[in-house]
Amino acid sequence: MTSNTRVVVIGAGLAGVRLARRLGELGAVGPEGPGVSVTLVGDEEHRPYNRVLLAEVLAGRYAPEVIALPAPDGLTRAKVTGIDRAARTLKCADGSEIAYDTLVLATGSNPVLPPLRGLFATLAEPGRHELPEGVHAFRTMDDCLSLSKAVRRGVRAVVIGGGLLGVSAARALAARGAQVVLAQQGERLMERQLDPSASRLVRRHLTDLGVEVHTECRVRDVRCVGGAVRSVEMADGYALDADLVVLACGVHPRVGLARDAGLAVHKGVLVDDELRTSDPHIRAVGDCAQHAGTVYGLATPALEQADVLAELIAGDAGVRYTGTRSVTRLTLAGPDFLDLAAFGEPDARPGDDVVQLADATRGTYRKVVVRDDRVVGGVLVGELGTVGALARAWEGAEPLPADGAPLLHLLTNDGGS
Repeated sequence: MTSNTRVVVIGAGLAGVRLARRLGELGAVGPEGPGVSVTLVGDEEHRPYNRVLLAEVLAGRYAPEVIALPAPDGLTRAKVTGIDRAARTLKCADGSEIAYDTLVLATGSNPVLPPLRGLFATLAEPGRHELPEGVHAFRTMDDCLSLSKAVRRGVRAVVIGGGLLGVSAARALAARGAQVVLAQQGERLMERQLDPSASRLVRRHLTDLGVEVHTECRVRDVRCVGGAVRSVEMADGYALDADLVVLACGVHPRVGLARDAGLAVHKGVLVDDELRTSDPHIRAVGDCAQHAGTVYGLATPALEQADVLAELIAGDAGVRYTGTRSVTRLTLAGPDFLDLAAFGEPDARPGDDVVQLADATRGTYRKVVVRDDRVVGGVLVGELGTVGALARAWEGAEPLPADGAPLLHLLTNDGGS
């Protein structure tokens, strides 16, 4: 890389901040390095923060400043409206321009707004998140603070979506004293990560906290009066009174800038093993990037991609990103603590071997799926002392000894983790 290279990163989330910090740690920034200057462009007014911990802010356990990330040098607050690839400049909403030699897209993702009657009719224009009063997405710090301001003891809240985000939001609202109903269209909670047994434990945990859980339940309509939500109607006609509605229906990669600039986009911005897009001067990392057909949408892959790209920019031409085998973790803190982890394929195929250990009294559950003498997936709820060793066995993809004793050791002991 030539001297005085201008690296501009759009997005001040986990991936963008990690990239900027790693470049500094690798000596790529400043007089001792190859003359790389880094500008990190974020469009939120808040300090960069750890989005994974927003539910803890909503629950009142953390103040917003507790989840702030160390702000790197070169942070610029601006809304980028366009990329001029020929001139290698960014156009900003205030009329200014930012020049780059290497551009990195770390634009993250946007919340999915479900196609509900009474919701989209109130949007000013497509793509604008102007929701009715009382209806909240749950993706940004502004979303979190707005929802936190609206919640109070006894308020009737409906959470739409029973995935990782919906479960976290429902529990946080319950912790604040709200009367919470969680509506999930699928047959069980967190069905992408958990098998039926683990999902039942999560459901029991929420029910014990006073959350009313409805699965296999499709929401049809959000009913508003005077621009404010009043109820949520199910497909079978049943209506739930609601003062608050939280949309936790997933996310989709934020690829508008990339698509408008003519970059190759499928679900996310397509990147190769060097995180390079279809433009050799533009890279992409994090939730917006699609590598080898996969959009991860998780923190661990985003951080690994940022680390690899930092090394590439710093001059290590041999490093490559080859994918991430990540473990999904959910820790629900507080008096009614729940900790769970899932990795790989927790649902067995015909011919797989399955080892399960459950303790109904303690509310713990451990399951590992083995295929061709290799750990291919697992799920743990409750005591997670074994998760590190099990994850390493899965990530290594090494065959297990024939007698199976090490696997039982991993399930029943800490495995040295």
